[in-house]
Amino acid sequence: MIPKTIVEKQITALSETLAPVTQKMQVWAEKNIFLKWGVLSREKFHCLDCAYSWKPDAQKASCQKYINCSACNGKLKMHQCNQVHFKEIEYFAVLDKCGGFQVVRIICSHKDMKKNCMPAYYHKEVMQHWINEKGEARTLSLGTNVFSQAYDSWKYYSPLEIRPKSFESSPKYRINPYKVYPSEKVISVLKRNGFKGSFHGIAPQILFTALLKDSHAETLLKTGQTDFLAYYLVSYSQHIRENWQAVKTSAKNAYKVKDFSLWEDYISLLRWFRKDLNNADLVCPENLEEVHDRLVERKRIIQRRQHIKELRQEIQQAQVGYEEQKKQFFGLEFTRENLSICVMESVNDFLEQGDMLRHCVFTNEYYKKRNSLILSAKFENKPVETIEVALPSLEVLQCRGDKNRVSPHHKQILKLLHQNLYQIKKRIKNKKEERAEI
Repeated sequence: MIPKTIVEKQITALSETLAPVTQKMQVWAEKNIFLKWGVLSREKFHCLDCAYSWKPDAQKASCQKYINCSACNGKLKMHQCNQVHFKEIEYFAVLDKCGGFQVVRIICSHKDMKKNCMPAYYHKEVMQHWINEKGEARTLSLGTNVFSQAYDSWKYYSPLEIRPKSFESSPKYRINPYKVYPSEKVISVLKRNGFKGSFHGIAPQILFTALLKDSHAETLLKTGQTDFLAYYLVSYSQHIRENWQAVKTSAKNAYKVKDFSLWEDYISLLRWFRKDLNNADLVCPENLEEVHDRLVERKRIIQRRQHIKELRQEIQQAQVGYEEQKKQFFGLEFTRENLSICVMESVNDFLEQGDMLRHCVFTNEYYKKRNSLILSAKFENKPVETIEVALPSLEVLQCRGDKNRVSPHHKQILKLLHQNLYQIKKRIKNKKEERAEI
């Protein structure tokens, strides 16, 4: 992309003034960002880091995932397959500052390995993130091969070019380097906003832009809530703004969140019930899953009471369309001892099944799926699993029980279903013949 604006021209000009990645940086990367690999070939261990080879002391050694090289004292991770050439690709970052910008330079490093040979390395700077004091970022990067399935298939022969502002939404922008070169050059504003040298598993460009323009991120870092910060920035979660009072309460009580997505759902339920988010007993439960499920059930009951009339009208309207699509399958039932599988014949069955097994077969309107047939598996006349079969391929897409888990009868259900899929196929064939006659 040709630089057009004043900022784009400024960044492009400043980029040319940056010193190239030094030999010292490359040597550091070769020692610190790559794993040490080994391979078993012709009953001999080969260290792909120092080219040493030796015979194992015992047969058990060949089954280990890691083994020590007696020559270089490296802990080698064993390759699962034996081949001629081995390759590892990793990223590292170099922090720089230039013209008032914080610069994050991303270098892609290749390690090419072969048995009985010393590894060869190749390093190429693939991106530069330029961040001003307001947290606005612009990126220069190499071009990528658009026909590759990998988003970072770099064209190493291409020059660094300015990218549009929308590049921040690209997965290439969010590449997180394995390590950052220790000689850090950081603008003073970042230090003022709480940066002390640790990235907490967050890509440097993501952390820096957040610290410069987002007060929530700055507060989380300064108060040591690095788990919240990492979840906030890495998972694109914006719910932390809505749940900010709950976050502060958990921080005051040193509450450790193990499942952030579940905790966010729980806090949104507390807000729905208009509970006090300053109350540590509510915000910081000992058994998060239990209290979450309890509130979900309470909300489900209240919503059903409020919308029962709307549900009845919706079911009546949906029933007409459902019968038109699936009437030819009505009456199908497969049984064996106490186990039975039958086609759901009414939309109300979807509602009842969703309530009993606590999954989304009704709420996600599976009865509207034209290319799926939904069946109910019952043990002693009690629903235990719901089955989705693709039409006309007859592939079993889902077979789920209570809370989307499998039931103790899962294998028997699948066996009974597969033995009787021909009956569904027969109904499809009969329908086609009826249409052909008309």
